Amino acid sequence: MLIRFSKYIVLIFLVLFPSVSLAQELNCNVQVSAQRIQGSNRQVFENMQRDIYEFMNNTVWTNNVFSYSERIECNFLITLNDQISSDEFSGTIQIQMKRPVYNTTYNSTILNFVDNNFRFRYVEFQPLEFDPNTHRSSLVSVLAYYTYMILGFDYDSFSPLGGTEYFQMAEKIVTNAQNAPEAGWKPYDGSRNRNRYWLVKNVLDKEYEGVRRFIYEYSINGLDKMESKIAEARTRMVESLKLIQDVYRNKPDPFMYLVQIVVEAKSEELINIFSESFPEEKSRVVEILSEIDPSNKSKYQKITAAN
Repeated sequence: MLIRFSKYIVLIFLVLFPSVSLAQELNCNVQVSAQRIQGSNRQVFENMQRDIYEFMNNTVWTNNVFSYSERIECNFLITLNDQISSDEFSGTIQIQMKRPVYNTTYNSTILNFVDNNFRFRYVEFQPLEFDPNTHRSSLVSVLAYYTYMILGFDYDSFSPLGGTEYFQMAEKIVTNAQNAPEAGWKPYDGSRNRNRYWLVKNVLDKEYEGVRRFIYEYSINGLDKMESKIAEARTRMVESLKLIQDVYRNKPDPFMYLVQIVVEAKSEELINIFSESFPEEKSRVVEILSEIDPSNKSKYQKITAAN
């Protein structure tokens, strides 16, 4: 099973094998799409994509050292809609993150959502540098924020609440950006509390702890056992879904951004897994999913409809 080395194990490893090269934390694919912007120097967008890629993959984000195989698979898909000035742009950023499943070649999606409040300045040939103690630019802060959210969810999937310190780093970035003119950092930015402020606030709110515990239980006792104990794994997955159900019942809208993101990322996977289950278990899963994600109730009916 993949595990994260403790810093003490890493230190011993480096002492014993000083010549071994170890990779950074992320294996991040970056794509910048600027098709909607006409009449611009297209080289700017190629340089932007390259600079963001290097920033994400070459920055040291933690005190831990990841082996090449431990790097977290993620995608940042940036769609630019407008060029406001020579160096200012606005658009969206889609964040995708996957986790390997033990003893398989399957990678399970943990995050897959779009941030619509993405406005930033980019100056060619100006280095992207992150300082955790200050807000230098919207571009760097957004990239760093989502990096720490990705790290947090990844660590949560391997140990109960294991990503807390990284979520706290993301919260610090939000705090540093409270005077920034760009949207997405303040509680009143965006619609229905779907922004960076509320996402990390939900994650660190004890009333939402069940969502984070779901990620661990679902991953470790569900997905990671599917290859060897499929019936037991599905049973544990149903139990893990009840953790989200409890959160949903105790704290309904309008503060449900975290629940929505996690359920949306897992919906297709859950349909595929439980379509192969037995009737009683199918009914239990459909009942829970229809309650916590009512807008997609009809989609979950595919589970019971499957033979």
